[in-house]
Amino acid sequence: MLNTIIEIGYFIGVILFIIGLRKLSSPDSARTGNLYAAAGMGLGIIASMLAPLGDVPNNYAWIFGGMIVGSGIGAFASKKVALTDMPQLVSLFNGFGGACAVLIASVELNNGFFGESEMTSTQLGTILFALFVGAVAFTGSLLAWAKLDGRVKDKSLKLPAPTFINNGLLIVIVGLIAYLVGFDVNVDDAFKLSMLILGLSLLYGFTFVIPIGGADMPVVISLLNSFTGLTAAAAGLIYGNQIMLVGGILVGASGTILTILMCNAMNRSLWNVIFGSFGGGETAAAKGVDGDVKEIGLQDMAIQLFYSKSVMFVPGYGLAVAQAQKACKELDDLLEANGVEVRYAIHPVAGRMPGHMNVLLAEADVPYPKLLDLEEANDALPNVDVVIVVGANDVVNPSANDDPGSPIYGMPIINVTDAKHTVVMKRSMSFGYAGIQNPLFFHDKNKMLFGDAKKSLQALVSEVKDLG
Repeated sequence: MLNTIIEIGYFIGVILFIIGLRKLSSPDSARTGNLYAAAGMGLGIIASMLAPLGDVPNNYAWIFGGMIVGSGIGAFASKKVALTDMPQLVSLFNGFGGACAVLIASVELNNGFFGESEMTSTQLGTILFALFVGAVAFTGSLLAWAKLDGRVKDKSLKLPAPTFINNGLLIVIVGLIAYLVGFDVNVDDAFKLSMLILGLSLLYGFTFVIPIGGADMPVVISLLNSFTGLTAAAAGLIYGNQIMLVGGILVGASGTILTILMCNAMNRSLWNVIFGSFGGGETAAAKGVDGDVKEIGLQDMAIQLFYSKSVMFVPGYGLAVAQAQKACKELDDLLEANGVEVRYAIHPVAGRMPGHMNVLLAEADVPYPKLLDLEEANDALPNVDVVIVVGANDVVNPSANDDPGSPIYGMPIINVTDAKHTVVMKRSMSFGYAGIQNPLFFHDKNKMLFGDAKKSLQALVSEVKDLG
């Protein structure tokens, strides 16, 4: 009877996972989706607690103690972190998931080699797989966090021959795993080789991420997230726990799909992202970048916006850094009250993680129907009077369309020059994260509004109010 109750709990938990994942596909239902998934996880934990311990000592105090400490740290970190630092938090949490897999695999290796029960080849292979992938996810996520947080600069951390080193490490690790699984090795040597695999895997996590440029970190985070899902699935196999297995498969599959979608959004293969990355300090001059930069004053811009019929914002990471989303929404409300249609163009890789701009604008209560994806925005742009680019750079760079020598050539962008007028809000003429010049700044249709995005938008709000 107890086993039936546990299995039913797992089944309902899996259903809640699937419903939650489905709701996460839309920003307006994402919050509810998180609650569904959290409920599924909670139910899975409760069901696992009901499982008979058998000969295992009563360790509920350790379990609940770990849950209380971990929940406290997670709640504190989530409350304290700014939305601009959310990608770093996601990367850290993902890394801790990989670390958990490493600890689980290490314990099971110790039990298997030195315990009473003997491991089968299949069990050993599963544990070593979890050890390898978890270690890569752990150290890779830590380095991704450091890069996103600006603690490690791409140009200050380079490998002499990254492809050779990474491929060599991968071959050695896979070879050692195959040797341990396929051959009869004495216990002491097998444990030592397993620890060698752990050390090489931790190193491989670093070397795997080192060559990848800062502009590609969102893709890397998504890929590492799929790795963590695979380790959770492997842990489910190790313990025969269905909800861990299915949950890990869902995370691994969704992370992989998201990685592919993001690569498609940049018109690049995953191989190119990993071995041919761009961004993070290297600079390259775009072809044909000449002309004068035209500036616009706050009063002139306010008048232009006030008498427009349609305005479109293109948010980027600069919007997040300036925490200007609420000022943007306030300007949006004023223009809408004057009969101006206001919408937002969201590029799939704008910001530092998937959905970064959606989260920022949702915090400012921007209605989801106003957010247009790449194709919808490009279709609407010919009828837009003014496009305001707030902190975005590479996702509106015309070099992607017309400069075959540009590292972003072929990447789908928001074609802001199709609109009647554009205004780029920036602190300076500095390059974007890809490290290349943007010809949009010199375009005949474009004018520059220099300054902090939040202060500039707040000043625009005052100017528009005066016009009303």
